[in-house]
Formats: sequence, structure tokens, C-alpha cells
Amino acid sequence: MRVCGKPPKRARSRTPSPTPEHAAALAESVGVEPEDDADPQSWDAERLCAFLSHHGFNDPKLLRCIRENSNRGSLSHHDESLEKSGIRDSPRSSEERQKRNQNNDVSMKIFNDPIHGHIELHPLLMRIIDTPQFQRLRYIKQLGGSYYVFPGASHNRFEHSLGVGYLAGCLVRELQEKQPDLNITERDLLCVQIAGLCHDLGHGPFSHMFDGRFIPLARPDFNWKHEIASVQMFEYLVNANGIETVMKKYGLIPEEDICFIKEQIAGPLYSPVKSPLWPYKGRPEEKGFLYEIVANKRNGIDVDKWDYFARDCHHLGIQNNFDYKRFIKFARVCKVKDTKHICTRDKEVGNLYDMFHTRNCLHRRAYQHKVGNIIETMITDAFLKADPYIQIEGTGGKKYTLSTAIDDMEAYAKLTDHVFQEILYSSDPRLAEAREILQKVECRKLYKFVGETQPKGKEIKMEEYDQLPKDVAASVPEGITLQVELKAEDFIVDVINMDYGMKEKNPIDNVRFYCKGDQSKTVMITKDQVSRLLPEKFAEQLIRVYCKKTDKQSLDAASQYFVQWCINKNFTKPQDGDVVAPELTPRKPSWNLEYGEQSPDRIREVSKARASLFRN
Repeated sequence: MRVCGKPPKRARSRTPSPTPEHAAALAESVGVEPEDDADPQSWDAERLCAFLSHHGFNDPKLLRCIRENSNRGSLSHHDESLEKSGIRDSPRSSEERQKRNQNNDVSMKIFNDPIHGHIELHPLLMRIIDTPQFQRLRYIKQLGGSYYVFPGASHNRFEHSLGVGYLAGCLVRELQEKQPDLNITERDLLCVQIAGLCHDLGHGPFSHMFDGRFIPLARPDFNWKHEIASVQMFEYLVNANGIETVMKKYGLIPEEDICFIKEQIAGPLYSPVKSPLWPYKGRPEEKGFLYEIVANKRNGIDVDKWDYFARDCHHLGIQNNFDYKRFIKFARVCKVKDTKHICTRDKEVGNLYDMFHTRNCLHRRAYQHKVGNIIETMITDAFLKADPYIQIEGTGGKKYTLSTAIDDMEAYAKLTDHVFQEILYSSDPRLAEAREILQKVECRKLYKFVGETQPKGKEIKMEEYDQLPKDVAASVPEGITLQVELKAEDFIVDVINMDYGMKEKNPIDNVRFYCKGDQSKTVMITKDQVSRLLPEKFAEQLIRVYCKKTDKQSLDAASQYFVQWCINKNFTKPQDGDVVAPELTPRKPSWNLEYGEQSPDRIREVSKARASLFRN
């Protein structure tokens, strides 16, 4: 049906105009000058198509592609169409075009990850994954002894490493596309992904139990961390599997890039000289922001945490409150005192505090669970007793023990969680004591938790840890008859240092933010600018006491020893102190305040404040 009246006005084209450079290039590409009455900067898609048709370029596919691309909001997509049609040459250099075509021809491997969905990994990464040294991570539990507390925590270092490699690529790609002036190359991208993939190669049996509990006790004079072993294992992986050749195939320079990968994992490999020189060798200072992606030594915000937050929460059944995808979208490299760093929007400061709070909650609820910790302590005791009798063959047929296998990567590559079963099912009489401890773990006959406290003021130093069981055993309660006398060897004292990742420092003080109005200028946001409800301190120490004897009389006596020890040391009152030691807790006045009352120390502080105010 036709409606009479004025004919409708023709709608204006909303297609964005090409840039001046693009329009001029199009005109130049067809070998003619633009008409005098037509400015190339004002051409829309239809004008461009008409111009091409007029000069004999009537390929329907080309014209349709130009119109479709203009509907998507950008005429810059015409370049590839024009190039394929032979109208113009690409503005890129032949070398860049060759690399682009090479990357397009790469067949990416797709994984269906339960955390990140379908992820793609480069063939070079797949070549690294398909090595015995990397496959070893399938047999090392991500959360160690926590699996004996949380039934879902069965995931391993293998899938975590895949996730970190993937997220590292996501962040680098976002920066590469958002800020072309950073000159991030495909080499840089691959190296950061490899570092994320290989950052945990050096973990031993039961992950952090090995380098946090076992090695410090088995070799107290040897300062060793799993990051050091990760670098050594990566070197062994590369040399044993001919990875350098594969690296060269995909455009990497092994002499530089292997160094860059190792530096991302463990920090500078060379001791910095006294002059303020750039300590890294793999990449120059202008690309120093790349060292903040896998293991961020500056503020602890890195893709390693993002993956284990999401993955561990998924398997533990705990809610994850941090959205790494949002952080990636707001990530931007800015200059901070002539040095480039990864920054984020000012409005994200609250989310970053939530991120570190999430980390602290995971430690409290899972990583430092009182039962999980005592299970790891028992496994450590078993490993210490079995250490001299476990033989692992290394380079040249030389034999190594559990604690010395870290000296040889060929031997260490054979060491996984399976050593637990090797001891448990062994018939060697020399492993009888170790086997008995692991049988208790299997049958849930664990050392018993006695109580938890915190020091007031001065914290306990590491060199004092060995003395603590003796101090507890010496704290015999006065005036109380105990049916059992306990000794130092009956107690285990576990000291746990909780923080936001940088000991007593606030990690957000090392983060810089940019504002919407000027993305090139960075600012520091102090805690008082965010909220008054944020923590005053960012580190604390927890002290947990366990008893190896599990009968009721011994446990009752252990509780009395523990409460008396807390009184002697002026530690905080155990939460169940009034229940387990009702005769002892009244002896400390500050422990017996009614609801709403203030301690003498608090009363003195208020009095001093009032006196000072009166004088002023």
C-alpha cells in the first residue's frame, strides 16, 4: 500500500569516513587522482564502491566486503580485501606480512578447561607440554595435603600451568592490541606464555609442603625455593628435548629468549651491580612491564594468582570474588617516573583490595587449614625418616635421596607424589617408622589440635621455632594436678605468617592508577582515599600447637600446658581457653573482661590521649 504525502527524506549514511591516509592510499592504489569536487576524507562506503566500479574494479565479493566492513564501523578492514583483489599492496613490510601469514597458518591446540572454557595454545607450547618434564606435573597435587580435607581439591600443577600460560597470553594480547606503540612482538608474546606455562616446573611432592616444610628441615643450611628448581628444570627440558630447534622454527632467538623466560620465573639471573643498571638481560628496560605478568615482584598482581584463585575456589567449593577478565580490560601500560608499568583504572582500587582479601581468605580457610597443615606435617615427618633410604637414579647413574634429588634435574624429574605410595606399600624394614606415620594419615589417626594463639607486639622469628616445643613443655601449670607429664617431643608448634603477599607492606602502595580524563598520567591511591574499613595491618602471625599423643588424658594435659604457655608469653587468649582451662584463664586479668569493658592498656591509651588534648 502506498501512502500519499511528502516523500521520505533519504537517510544519511552513518558509515564512518576513512582516515585521510587511507583515502589517499585508495586513490593512489587505482592509479588516478581523486576528483576535484570529492575529498577522499569524506568518502563513505558507497562512494568508495562507486569510485572503484567507475575504474573497472567490479568484483562483487570485493564490493560486498567493503559494505559489510563499513557496517561494522571501520573502513580499515578494506585493506585486506583490496590486497587480495590485487588493487593495492599491503602497507606492512614484507617481513611483517610473512610473520602474519606464518602465524595464521599455525594450527592452535584447543583445550576445554573447566575454568577458562575453550583455550587455544600455540604449537610451540604444545611441544613443551608433551615432554616428560612437563607431564610430571600431572602427578603433583596443586594443594598438597589439603586434598585430605577438601575432597574436591584433586587438581594438579599440570592444569594450573596450562591456565597460567593461557592467561599470560590473554593479557599480553590485550596490551598489544590496545597499545601498538609498545611494540610487543610475537616473540614477546610466546616468551611470556612459555614462562607462564613453565613457572611451576620445580615443584616437588605435595607442592609447597616440599619446599616449605621438608627441604628446610632436611637441609637447613640450603636456601632453596621451587622457583630456582623451575629454572633448572626448564633448562633440562629444553636441552633434553631439542626445544631450541623448535623455538627457532617459530621465530624465537634462544640466546635471548631462554634468558627472558627464566628471568620471568625467578627474577634477575645476574646480581645487579652497585650502579642503578637494568638488572634483566632478556628484555630492555622499555619492555620491563613484561616482567610483571607471570610473577609480579612489584606488587603481586599477576596471572599466576588469577588462575589459582579461580581454579582452587572451583575445586574447594569456595566463592571467588575476583574477576580477572575485568582487570585485563582495564590494564594499561603507563610511564611511572620514566619506567613503564602495568597500571589499571582508578575505580578498580577497591577490587584490588578485594583480590588480596580473597587471597587471605583462601589461606585461612584452605591453604592453612589446621587439619591440612598437620597432615602435611605428618607426611613431612615420614619423608624425613625415609629420606636416607629412598634411592633415585640421576645423571650418569648416580643415586640421590629425597632431599638431594633437587641437586640433579634428571633425578628430580622422577620425584612426584608417588613417593607417598612407595613408602606406604614398601616392605623395607628401614622404612617402618615412615610407613607407620603414613598409615596413620590413611586411617585418619592424626596428631590432635590443641589450640591457636597470636603473639602481641614482637613476632616469633624463624630461628626461634625449634625452641617452641621445649617452651610449651616447660610451661607446667602451677596448682593443678595433671595425670600425664608431657615432654617437648610430644608437641608440635606450627608458626604461620599470614599477609597480603608482601609481608607487612600494603601491596596496593606499589600499584599505579590512571584516570579516565588522562590515561597517560598515573596516580597513587592511598588506603585512606579508598575506605576507612580497610585493614590497619597487612600481616599477622598465627601459632598453632598440636599434640602427638591422642589419648584423652594427654590431650587434657596438653591444653593446660598450652594455656599456661600463652599466659607466660603474653599471647592472645585461646578461643576455647575458658572451656579447656577454666582454672587458669582467671589468673590473667586482661583475659577476663566482660562485654563492653576495656582492657587496662586501652584505658591508659585513652587517658594519655585526653591529657594530650587538654594540654593542647
